[in-house]
Amino acid sequence: MTDLLLFVGAALFGLGMLGFLTRRNLILMFLSLELMLAGVSLNFIAFGKQYGDLGGQVFVLLILTVAACEAALALSLIVALYRSRQTLDINVWQSLRE
Repeated sequence: MTDLLLFVGAALFGLGMLGFLTRRNLILMFLSLELMLAGVSLNFIAFGKQYGDLGGQVFVLLILTVAACEAALALSLIVALYRSRQTLDINVWQSLRE
């Protein structure tokens, strides 16, 4: 059972990484990042179940708390950036680095 959970967690992380590296829309990149966090959380739960340790579940609660704060902050930044440039294309945002 834990092997299946580890496989699903790795698949979620892989799909999230693929989406993050191939998409140019900020919202889709953000959703891919959240998918990667879900995959890591599932792996922590699977390892905690396999070894009988509650540390994995406690760490997942911490990850979920940080992910909720990150979601609120990232979406507010995306809205503020959209209002200034009227686009969510990541190539347009390259000019902000300079």
